[in-house]
Amino acid sequence: MREMYPEIEPLETGMLDVGDGQHIYWEVSGNRNGKPVVFLHGGPGGGTSPSHRRLFDPERYRIVLFDQRGCGLSIPHASEPDADLSANTTWHLVADMERLRAHLGIDRWQVFGGSWGSALALAYAQTHPERVTELVLRGIFTLRRSELDWFYEGGASALFPDLWEEFVAPVPVDERAHMIEGYGRLLADSRPEVYEPAAIAWSRWESSTITLLPQAETIARFTAPEYAAAFARIENHYFRHGGWWEEGQLIRDAERLRDIPAVIVQGRYDVCTPVMTAWDLHRAWPEAEFTIVDDAGHAFDEPGILDALITATDRFAEQPFGDAPADEGDADASAEPDSE
Repeated sequence: MREMYPEIEPLETGMLDVGDGQHIYWEVSGNRNGKPVVFLHGGPGGGTSPSHRRLFDPERYRIVLFDQRGCGLSIPHASEPDADLSANTTWHLVADMERLRAHLGIDRWQVFGGSWGSALALAYAQTHPERVTELVLRGIFTLRRSELDWFYEGGASALFPDLWEEFVAPVPVDERAHMIEGYGRLLADSRPEVYEPAAIAWSRWESSTITLLPQAETIARFTAPEYAAAFARIENHYFRHGGWWEEGQLIRDAERLRDIPAVIVQGRYDVCTPVMTAWDLHRAWPEAEFTIVDDAGHAFDEPGILDALITATDRFAEQPFGDAPADEGDADASAEPDSE
């Protein structure tokens, strides 16, 4: 079984002004002359961690990590009581990726994303396929109504009734028929005594169910008040808006990806993003290599999933990279991509 590469420190870091008063944290590690890869974290709102650098061979990859708007080290932070998320949408993030790519002087890069990161990776690659050398996707999530209903409106309570009881507790009884909307009201409140318990409950539900067996360290990190506030607010904001794309759009438009080498890795017992979505994507995009890990849940660092992911990144490290096709001009990084 493959394991993570040794710990490394960034070669360079920075804050990129992406407009709208937003500055995103970015870092580069590994080999300055290596194959570029950009890591897209989950949530949305989860932020990056040093362990994410370790999914790639540092001798062969130029590893780019960044914290999406409002989370991690990016500012302003969505944990602030008066947080404004109006300029935080999928298409803002896609444009941010293009700004970052241009800022770093990268022509094409591998795109690696898990959970929400898989949705952002699909949205980016369907908008800018000429900029993507390969895709590595894990725990497929596309924000379809059925996916959100399963995890946030009661479906998964059949497996975790004890944890579900804690999740619904902050929401008034008469608002529990629509939990995402009920939480939306609580999380938008500027009073810490209102939004903080709701954010912690939201984050505890997710962190308690994303691994096959509970991980106390993961739960503690997710439920730290500042992290929880940003994480819950950003997730809820995206879910209430369905990602700002049409229902089923990311799977419908998989045909745009047919020429991009890709690997899809999915845990059989993933409760957060069940295998049904990965299967639907696989059916729409049979050219992508598809692996179900039979003894895993959702998290990237569960042994079987980690093995499949690093096997993929090692294999793709051998593939060529370089300039985009000659007839493809640089995208206008200052423009918001069309959600279609």
